Amino acid sequence: MGVETAAEPLSEPTTLVTRLIRCMGVSVISTIVSVTVLAASTVGLGFEAWIANVLATAIATVPSYHLNRRWTWGKRGESDLWRELAPFWVLSFAGLVLSTVAVALSDSWLHGAHLGEPLRTFVILMAHLSGFGILWVAQFALLERVLFRARVDG
Repeated sequence: MGVETAAEPLSEPTTLVTRLIRCMGVSVISTIVSVTVLAASTVGLGFEAWIANVLATAIATVPSYHLNRRWTWGKRGESDLWRELAPFWVLSFAGLVLSTVAVALSDSWLHGAHLGEPLRTFVILMAHLSGFGILWVAQFALLERVLFRARVDG
C-alpha cells in the first residue's frame, strides 16, 4: 500500500448525477446514525432532546465527511483543515442549529400537550430530520462547487 498524497488525482471521474446519488446515499447512512443516536439518547439514556441532538449530529458528521469526501467526490490524500474539514463541520452544525431549534420547540410543545412517549419520540425525530433536510440542497451545492471540487493547479 502506497502513501496517498494531497496532489493525487480523483480516483475515478464521476458525473454530477452519480455524485448526487452517492451524496444522497451518504445522507441516508448519516441519517440512520444520527436518528439512532438521537432516539437512544432521548429514550434510552434520558438525555434532554437538544443535548441528544448535538451528540447525534457530532457522531453522524464523522462518517458523513469521510464518505462524502472519498466515495461521493473521490478525493484521496490528506484532508485540508481550512478548505474541507472546517467548512464541512460548519455546514453540519448549521443543520444542527436548525434541527436543534426544531427539536427544542417540538419537545416543548409535546411536554405541554402531554402526549405519549412514542409520539414524542417520533415528532422529535421528524424535527431533527427537518433541519437537515432544509440544508441538504445548499450543502450539496457547496460541496460540489467549493469544498470538494476538482482543483486545477497551474
